[in-house]
Amino acid sequence: MYFVGVDIGGTGIQAGIVNENGEILFRKECKTNSLDGFENVMNDIEYLVRGLLKENNLDMRDIKSIGFGVPGFINKQGMATAVNLGWEDVNFIESLKNRFNEVDVYAENDATVAALAEAKSGSMKGKNCAVMYTLGTGVGGGIIINGKAFSGAHGMGSELGHVIIGENYFDCNCGNNGCLETFCSATAIIKYAQRLIKEGRASIILDMVNGNLEDINAKIVFDAYRENDEVAVETINRFKLYLSKAIANIVNTLDPDIISLGGGVSRASDIILSGLKELVREQLVFKNNEFADIVCANLGADAGIIGAAFLS
Repeated sequence: MYFVGVDIGGTGIQAGIVNENGEILFRKECKTNSLDGFENVMNDIEYLVRGLLKENNLDMRDIKSIGFGVPGFINKQGMATAVNLGWEDVNFIESLKNRFNEVDVYAENDATVAALAEAKSGSMKGKNCAVMYTLGTGVGGGIIINGKAFSGAHGMGSELGHVIIGENYFDCNCGNNGCLETFCSATAIIKYAQRLIKEGRASIILDMVNGNLEDINAKIVFDAYRENDEVAVETINRFKLYLSKAIANIVNTLDPDIISLGGGVSRASDIILSGLKELVREQLVFKNNEFADIVCANLGADAGIIGAAFLS
């Protein structure tokens, strides 16, 4: 038997046929036409999945289940809200069941799905209690306990990017102040570097973007850090401090086996991981005890398909 995983993104939808070892055997993708409305996107998903099976001489009798990763929130009743797709309380699971009534269908938040993939066949494989942070434009996350994604009693758990970690100088998109996302996302890195430069701090970052602050991205800040630029060093050290606070909180709460960092920001793993465990230790209750390994995710873009495939 095979599994199908579908990773729904703001610009594209990827589907893959996955074997029991977590290997993607075949894949297919299409554009996310979110402006066409929910039902049309669902039609595209059905066409994508059935086309993927047909092209590879398979049918639904060969598939155990189909899982979906969604860039938003899905409650226990299967209602989904995904701002980037223009969905608000759409009946996602019912729509899936109507289109794929031959098999079981499952859905979860995309960051939780990525965590499940890393637990199944990636950086967190074989661990009973694992936590993943996805550090990208925003911050997401997932908690895996005994091989299952944890989302709480109402489906609202594992929103690790919206843990309040300290007072900040701008509000989060969710409306709250102090969310981890406003300290440890690529957006947060960019905003803080821009702020320091606007305050008159000298930085090679300004030269790297030809004087246009709007062209700053997280990679440029990390590159400037490698050159020991003061603005970049302060920005990244602040990022690491608040990331360590979040990790310390999750260690004090769950005591996981492992914590994995994914997302685009984690590509600078040499900088992020350097000294991070020591920063976390300083904030733990039991400072002298061993605690979770901190690693970087290794499945990359495949995590969305693999994790979705193993939802249950």
